[in-house]
Amino acid sequence: MTEPILKVEGISKGFPGVQALSDVHLSVSAGEVLVLVGENGAGKSSLMKILSGIYTKDAGHIYFNGAEVDITSPLHAQQLGVTIIHQEMNLMSDLTVAQNIYIGREPRNGIFLSETKLNAQTTELLQRLEIALEPRQIVGELTVAKQQMVEIAKALSFDAKVLIMDEPTSALTDTEVEVLFTLIEQLKARGTAIIYISHRMDELKRLADRVTVLRDGEYIGSLEKNEIDIPRIIEMMVGRHIDEGTRPAVRDYAAEPVVLKVSGMSTKALLEDVSFELHRGEILGFSGLMGAGRTETARALIGADPHTEGEIEVAGKTVNIKQPADAVRLGIGYLSEDRKMLGLMLEQDVTFNTTLASLSNYANRLGWMHDGKAKAQTKEYVSSLRIKTPSVGQMVKLLSGGNQQKVVIAKWLLRDCDVLIFDEPTRGIDVGAKEEIYKLLQQLADDGKSIIVISSELPEILRVANRIIVMANGRVTGTLRNEDASQEKIMKLATYGEDAA
Repeated sequence: MTEPILKVEGISKGFPGVQALSDVHLSVSAGEVLVLVGENGAGKSSLMKILSGIYTKDAGHIYFNGAEVDITSPLHAQQLGVTIIHQEMNLMSDLTVAQNIYIGREPRNGIFLSETKLNAQTTELLQRLEIALEPRQIVGELTVAKQQMVEIAKALSFDAKVLIMDEPTSALTDTEVEVLFTLIEQLKARGTAIIYISHRMDELKRLADRVTVLRDGEYIGSLEKNEIDIPRIIEMMVGRHIDEGTRPAVRDYAAEPVVLKVSGMSTKALLEDVSFELHRGEILGFSGLMGAGRTETARALIGADPHTEGEIEVAGKTVNIKQPADAVRLGIGYLSEDRKMLGLMLEQDVTFNTTLASLSNYANRLGWMHDGKAKAQTKEYVSSLRIKTPSVGQMVKLLSGGNQQKVVIAKWLLRDCDVLIFDEPTRGIDVGAKEEIYKLLQQLADDGKSIIVISSELPEILRVANRIIVMANGRVTGTLRNEDASQEKIMKLATYGEDAA
């Protein structure tokens, strides 16, 4: 391996009550993609914030181009050539591509900004990077993938020698991911060193020249490209063996009561004649490509979006669901894919969030809350769901993604919903926490709950669902029993529809 352009040795970082990093090592060379993996809370973000100048280290050494440096601020990191692209993009939607890339550094004619020079400078940069964008395009009108390209171009306009990418594909379609991967290959060829943080094992296999694993704030080890083995990496991450090939036990649910029946549901925008049944104790998976109509089906079902045609039956009775509150009253809970915006109140504590859907049960006639009762029941769910939190008074925003998801689940269990709809239940959650969520879903089903799981990850659908409904262009294109399903069969139905079967 060539001499590293960036190397860290013995990095430690503590916060009040938490040791985030302890004696961590890492290195990356020019033209190399180092994939950094670890569970939520492993220390990846803390380390990257040290490298990008957001945090200062407590101990250890950082070397850049062979010389020891202390990175004191984000500006200092940029001046050295270290730039981070965060998961949440930092762009101004009402400005153009060019204005976003060179904000605060615009070329001038005397005292006036020169729009002509700015656009020409941006065109030259984009052509050099082989990024197909127009400098005058308004950023807010671009797709998420193209906005990400703007972030990358902005980073490289600072002559970045080390580019840190934090979960860059989390909001991208498969096609957009391919565009990003092509760009990463181009950056490698130009000698840019890339530290790539991801939870997705398929990305790791595709991109990594080396893999470094952190666990509980400590360095576990690194593997060269020829040593990369996914089960081994997962074991390094979680400290235990996880069998990714597990599937649910074969079981015929046809004899079980139908708790939810949807017939001929259509919407003005997308859905057309969507029909399915959900049995008691069954996990029903919804698969399909982006825009297939999976989330739209869930939203129409719970009354978040109006449906123009169709009928919904709950426990054998036709119901009229006009708004989400109607669905809740009928025992249907919806766990949104965006748990931070739509599932949780991040500034509130675990108790408040757990009881959020059942607040009327904890208030007296005068409206005063029975805090003791709420805390006691929250503690029961914290224990049964194994939610890792110092106390039920902990702010939810301080929990890991996996534990935040468990709080959302606790909220709907406390409401005693019989039907639970999970939309992308493990998005942004590390592999160890994913397995806990999968086991929890199965336990809920074993207890008689009926579950719908919407997921973009085919291995996830195959891991949890007893039956799989595949959608394309707003229609159901096929239904598969798990034992008859494969990734290939699902993709054919998702891509080509019924003709593929």
